[in-house]
Amino acid sequence: MAVEQHSVEIKLQEAVQQLRGQGVRITPQRQAVLAYLIEADTHPTADEIYKALSPKFDSMSVATIYNNLKVFKECGLVTELTYGDAASRYDFETANHYHVICTSCGKITDFQYPRLDEVEQIAQHLSGHQITHHRMEIYGICPECAKKEER
Repeated sequence: MAVEQHSVEIKLQEAVQQLRGQGVRITPQRQAVLAYLIEADTHPTADEIYKALSPKFDSMSVATIYNNLKVFKECGLVTELTYGDAASRYDFETANHYHVICTSCGKITDFQYPRLDEVEQIAQHLSGHQITHHRMEIYGICPECAKKEER
């Protein structure tokens, strides 16, 4: 657990340095949102972040969360995950990876797999598009929901 907390602190320090390097002022609220995103493995929505942090910050609003997420996204610290009409979710892990999404509860789990560069090359060749990126999602039932369904 101590190693994990140490890793969070290092990631937070690196993120703060990156923001400062891009001229972004570091406020306690901004730092709290960053720390929450680093620690969360749930890919939270802005509302979830607000509900978690607002008790600690009297002046925090949902707008504050959205504004900070926009700054983090523009600085390359977070990725916004959009899924149709559902609220956007935010992922601090910006390195290439994929997601498995539970069709029952909506939980999003990261998984690593070799990047599908070949698919991008084939798509570019066959379509004539200049491919910039791709996104792959796998859907299923998470272990927790599967256990509930067994009951």
